Amino acid sequence: MGLLDKLSGWLGLRKKEVNVLCLGLDNSGKTTIINHLKPTNPTGSFGPLSEDWKHVSQTQTQDIVPTIGFNIEKFKSSSLSFTVFDMSGQSRYRNLWEHYYNGDQLRMVVAKEELDNLLSHQDIRSRRMPVLFFANKMDLRDALSSVKVSQLLCLENIKDKPWHICASDAVKGEGIQEGVDWLQDHIKTMQT
Repeated sequence: MGLLDKLSGWLGLRKKEVNVLCLGLDNSGKTTIINHLKPTNPTGSFGPLSEDWKHVSQTQTQDIVPTIGFNIEKFKSSSLSFTVFDMSGQSRYRNLWEHYYNGDQLRMVVAKEELDNLLSHQDIRSRRMPVLFFANKMDLRDALSSVKVSQLLCLENIKDKPWHICASDAVKGEGIQEGVDWLQDHIKTMQT
């Protein structure tokens, strides 16, 4: 690290770098949400919708293909530099299960199991980190409300981490700003 890097760090001018995992079941809209946060140009204007952030790209939803493995995206706000890991939600066995159960009910059961596994993982359970949930696809006629999603995932049982759930429509970008602003505020609060 050079002298200018050290000096900017001491003066608080350098952006704090944070890593974000974007997890969810397949076809839940993770990549669409992240695409709303992508840079609008290659010169470094990054971020979502609030005043604290730069402009948002409007990637067409028909251009989005299922994530295989993971993608990495970088975004910046006025005080934070995010590296987002967009993790594939595919599981080769889930497609088989869906032949025997109602798709929506099964997906919520699977999401709850995956959430419980994640929160009990040794690298996660002992760390106090904010957890943001998007109750996405609110544009669909039979979409579950954020309250219902919260109940089905038993989010009220998460006592050791700050969490927030936002109703969202990633295709239109609705609800994304609220969630990302909440996440940024909690990350900044946890750093002080």
